[in-house]
Amino acid sequence: MTSPGELERTLRSQLRGEVDFGAAARALTTMDASNYRRVPAGVVAPRDAGDVAAALRICADAGFPVVPRGGGTSIAGQATGVGVVLDLTRHMNALVSVDPVARTAVVQPGLVLDRLRDAVRPYGLAFGPDPSTHARCTLGGMIGNNACGAHSVAWGTTADNVTELAVTAYGGSSYRLGTGWAGAPEGLRELVAGNLAVLRTGLAGGFSRRISGYGGLDALLPERGVGVARAFCGSEGTLGVVTEAVVRLVEAPRAPVLAVLGYADESAAADAAAGLLGAGPLTVEGMARDLVPGAAAAGALPRGDAWLFVEMRDEGAARSLVRGADAAHSLLVTDPAGQRALWRIREDAAGTATRTPDGGMAWPGWEDCAVPPARLGAYLREFRALLAAHGLRGTPYGHFGEGCVHVRIDFDLVTPAGIARFRSFSGELADLVVSHGGSLSGEHGDGQARAELLPRMYGPEVIALFGAYKDVWDPAGGMNPGMLVRPARLDENLRFAALPPGGGELSHGVARCVGVAKCRTTEVGGPGVMCPSYRATGEELHSTRGRARLLHEMLAGEVVTDGWRSREVAEALDLCLSCKGCRSDCPVGVDMAAYKAEFLHHHWSGRIRPPAHYLLGGLPRLLRTVALLRAAAPLNAAARRLPPPGLTRDRPLPPLARTPFTRWWRSRAGESRPQGPGATAVTLWPDTFTEYLSPHTGRAAVRVLEAAGLEVTVPRGPVCCGLTYVSTGRLDRARTVLRRTLTRLEGAPDRPVVVLEPSCAAALRTDLPALLPDDPRAHRLAAAVRTFAEALEQYAPHWRPPRLDRPVVGQTHCHQHAVLGDAADRRLRERAGLTGELSGGCCGLAGNFGFEPGHHAVSVACAREQLLPSLDAARDAARDSGPAILADGFSCRTQIAQLSPYRAHHLAELLADGLPIEGPADSP
Repeated sequence: MTSPGELERTLRSQLRGEVDFGAAARALTTMDASNYRRVPAGVVAPRDAGDVAAALRICADAGFPVVPRGGGTSIAGQATGVGVVLDLTRHMNALVSVDPVARTAVVQPGLVLDRLRDAVRPYGLAFGPDPSTHARCTLGGMIGNNACGAHSVAWGTTADNVTELAVTAYGGSSYRLGTGWAGAPEGLRELVAGNLAVLRTGLAGGFSRRISGYGGLDALLPERGVGVARAFCGSEGTLGVVTEAVVRLVEAPRAPVLAVLGYADESAAADAAAGLLGAGPLTVEGMARDLVPGAAAAGALPRGDAWLFVEMRDEGAARSLVRGADAAHSLLVTDPAGQRALWRIREDAAGTATRTPDGGMAWPGWEDCAVPPARLGAYLREFRALLAAHGLRGTPYGHFGEGCVHVRIDFDLVTPAGIARFRSFSGELADLVVSHGGSLSGEHGDGQARAELLPRMYGPEVIALFGAYKDVWDPAGGMNPGMLVRPARLDENLRFAALPPGGGELSHGVARCVGVAKCRTTEVGGPGVMCPSYRATGEELHSTRGRARLLHEMLAGEVVTDGWRSREVAEALDLCLSCKGCRSDCPVGVDMAAYKAEFLHHHWSGRIRPPAHYLLGGLPRLLRTVALLRAAAPLNAAARRLPPPGLTRDRPLPPLARTPFTRWWRSRAGESRPQGPGATAVTLWPDTFTEYLSPHTGRAAVRVLEAAGLEVTVPRGPVCCGLTYVSTGRLDRARTVLRRTLTRLEGAPDRPVVVLEPSCAAALRTDLPALLPDDPRAHRLAAAVRTFAEALEQYAPHWRPPRLDRPVVGQTHCHQHAVLGDAADRRLRERAGLTGELSGGCCGLAGNFGFEPGHHAVSVACAREQLLPSLDAARDAARDSGPAILADGFSCRTQIAQLSPYRAHHLAELLADGLPIEGPADSP
């Protein structure tokens, strides 16, 4: 028996691509987006088809199974395996060619769907199938699962849009599949000839979403044109590895219109869906209110408790559809931006549906069964009744026009009783689907989740034919064993079983990552932040999902065996900017910044930490000492000559202010603007950055707040939000600092606390109560925190800001985006005449991150993705003096100053500059 070490050495000697049998590579591929976990022996990233053939030959000789893997977003377990995982995304991700006349494209399996769509859009073309994971799913994975998406009512499944496939089988044999028997494996023609009756009767009466099993085998019938490539689609990696594909393209509608139809309930929407198909829609998508966040539904959707999203080719067709639809209310959306906002609600459903109304988790497993569209309403009513009978909850949504229903259910997949209920429910639901003439899988494949139940859908002759088909392609059984044919039980290999019982918040947090991989998108633009380090490196290791997987395996202890001292986890988290983007942008709210802080807390416990943890993590105390010694000037001079040890030499340290903000505040005692009776008193929080590095921002804020009629006070003693201690994982120190801060504030009356630095405001709102959950003072302070714009809007609602009337450009702070929200800021800018949108993304400096060794390249790459190009574009478009540059975060302003010729300002500074001059201006 060949050992994994021997196999690794052989693969390394004969392949040009990467071969990695290390703990990190294995840990990153133990799971996909399903409930299942299998530990591979190693991971291979082939460079080309030759590498694929060599890997399959070597693995077959050694007796190791192989699992091809694309984006890892499969929800039935088919992208996990115990042998060698082929990562086809790293090198085999090219768009080989496009023929706009023939409307075809040649693609490699690791090509992300959106890259294909972007490339063919200038020709007015599109690839028809479009799963909601289009920003990260790959063409190879779509072929493996016969993926469909929202537009399948118009353009069909992936199998309908593939003309040729280059395939390599286990053992290394290669085939070129198309229409006809040429290029097919030996024995396939004879198998079909001997089973014509089974193919014609056992697979007859199907509908468009019959994806289960090898459900496309009837494409091999002579009357169906012997579609060998078509029959291969949906085989879930169990037959061979696709190394290249020729796909059909469709004409994209020039100005599609979205009709949103409101119905009284989900069943009414489902009953109506089939009746709309005669109008020739491009999509008929359905969802109910329990899936849509209240804020998203308010004002954006027509009245109702369930909706159909129906896309038509033009406005005339859409208006005609609305007139003929039996909908209580409707809305036509012609604006592309408005359509994208609504589609985002639908596309995020795969993650949104994982949370129950009370905050619990719901899981895949019965994600996408389908019934004929005319039976959908009746099926959903019985499905809801079956859920209730088992005491389960789930929120159906999906492709109502084709009867395909997605749902995540709050299974207990940890306790024996919960797993037994999962199993019994699965069997009853399979019977229900079959009773309606449906398919156990309508889009994402069966994998391990449903393959065991295929005999309930297909008769024994069809199941036997499936086994024979598998054996023609893979007689040794080495391709993705345990899927589709001779499958594992649906309650084996559950990923939760590996986690230790009572694992605490970190265990719950990493389990929450269901692997939908929104963090792997490389789309530029929009307000999102997640995940800047992945976008800079393109490595799964540096994605939110990748880090969650490594933490999962660290807690499991099977692959990553050194626990909190793990080098693999430390390496993955080292490039996490703690931007908190995943807290808001991840559909399931994974909070990697919090997990990183906890890991660092344990990782360095009892050990000497890196110098940056003391210098930057202890920044508040260090700068307070410098201020007491009045040593800012000599320290600035020393830092210009040589940066402190343990910090990067690639960027200068920002200079310290000679006069801290609170010293200036004390010097003006008695000079505060007198306010009228009943004026609201607010506390202005002297955060470390405003206090020692940017006191002019604090002075500007005082001026604006007082001009708005507010009475401003500042805490007497030093206070701190604990941010720098949290970000470096010094959690015990953070708790000590926060308790001291709360004690200092105890003598102050309850009043709003205005925090100018977004990262400090976010720390006070979220980290403070999380670190001191049993201290009521922590929760009171967290509830009192207001951003600068929130304070003006809430406590000076009638104040009119100065009219600046100029364009503005810059970046919304990532913590503000993720934790605080920027609605009040947008309204304040609008009232001040500041026009334009701020960019999304992360500036890349991220507090201590950009000053730590080894981070400079990623820090700069983050800034160059959105922030710096937006500043250059605004400058180029400016006719006069150019736009105002806005960045409320000190790190953002520092990054802009160090990487560009521009200077950014806090919103308080811009507004203060617009106020009437009342004496000598304060100098920075």
